[in-house]
Amino acid sequence: MPAIFTARAPARELLKRAKILAAKNDTSVNALFNAELRYLVETFEAAEASGNRNFMTLLDFSLGRIDDRKTMDALGIDTDEDLFLLMAGAHLPMPRLAEADTRRMAEILSTLHK
Repeated sequence: MPAIFTARAPARELLKRAKILAAKNDTSVNALFNAELRYLVETFEAAEASGNRNFMTLLDFSLGRIDDRKTMDALGIDTDEDLFLLMAGAHLPMPRLAEADTRRMAEILSTLHK
């Protein structure tokens, strides 16, 4: 019998989109979630076993723990494109800015337009 764990449900819109994706691919949201979680855990474990900290650095960036400059410095890369490619290769989502940062940027942009 599978172990039971508690997690906060994803946002309603995200869950709706996940159900559509699952239906289009003749699978379930649970199967999609399990595949992604398995990939994340196995990739982390493989990197950890080999002593490679690059995946942990990318995970920290994805979770918003470190910014893009610190990430690029830690990985020894020079361009945003290289960071994007590494994130895609690691199967990790790019982090989102905090809402306050997004609002501040929008305010700055609106003053430039005047």
